[in-house]
Amino acid sequence: MKLGFAVLLFLLVAPSIHAQASLTITSEPNAIVWIDEIRRGMTDASGKLTLTKVSAGRHSVRVRANGFKETSAVLLPGRRALAVKLLPTTDPAELKFQEAEAAREKARDDPSLKNAADLYREAIKLRSAFPAAQVGLARVLMSLNEFKEAHAAIDAARRTRPSYAEASAVEGRIYREEAFDDDATRSFRRSIREGGGVQPEAYVGMAKVLEDKGQFAEAIVEYKKALAQLSDSEPVIYQMLGAAYERVEKPKEAVTAYEKYLELAPNGSYAAAIRSILTQLKREAAGEQIIP
Repeated sequence: MKLGFAVLLFLLVAPSIHAQASLTITSEPNAIVWIDEIRRGMTDASGKLTLTKVSAGRHSVRVRANGFKETSAVLLPGRRALAVKLLPTTDPAELKFQEAEAAREKARDDPSLKNAADLYREAIKLRSAFPAAQVGLARVLMSLNEFKEAHAAIDAARRTRPSYAEASAVEGRIYREEAFDDDATRSFRRSIREGGGVQPEAYVGMAKVLEDKGQFAEAIVEYKKALAQLSDSEPVIYQMLGAAYERVEKPKEAVTAYEKYLELAPNGSYAAAIRSILTQLKREAAGEQIIP
């Protein structure tokens, strides 16, 4: 039997996922840290971030803090600590991009989203070839349901960076919002190829498309791939996984997923709802008859 290219890549990546240890990144306070282009967290007030699950082997590390030039470094096999020195920047495009990113993360309504979009556009005016800013702009425009403009931003990002896994994942999400499931699937698959099999946002996107089609068992497989690569940095995916298990009537597995969510995010937005259904799910998992 022939395996697809993406499956082969995932199988090559998967074995290293299980050999994990802790890693401490030291940099500026409140710096965002990516490992292999997956956001893994933010340093604390002392400039440290300790990750409990980092697979063995060589990794790329990217660090960004407001007011500093973004810096990449290489984590060599066997190292459990890495110091990443950031240098202050006066680049107006970079500073405006950082402002836009912060505004997008805090945005909760249309006016704040539009403000973030304007900040991204200002950054792009200052630096015309700025694919990261174009992708950020696309994310905001998607949230505003401005899908045509969001696609245009993705196209602009690709003109500078033709192979861009994050851009393809965001494109897939835009297509799904437009209910173009086949186009979304193609974009998500492209993202996974471009990411060398490592692109959790695309795996989650694939799971959502499969759920739209009622294919919950297949969606569970995609959620698990995303979780294996995120190493518990996105608890909400456990909530999605638990809901999918409920749809295929596997209460025991749903309980496990929901309890993991509560372990990681005890005060998360889904915590109260999950606690309210866990008792019933546990009874179902134990085989007890539920009386209405």
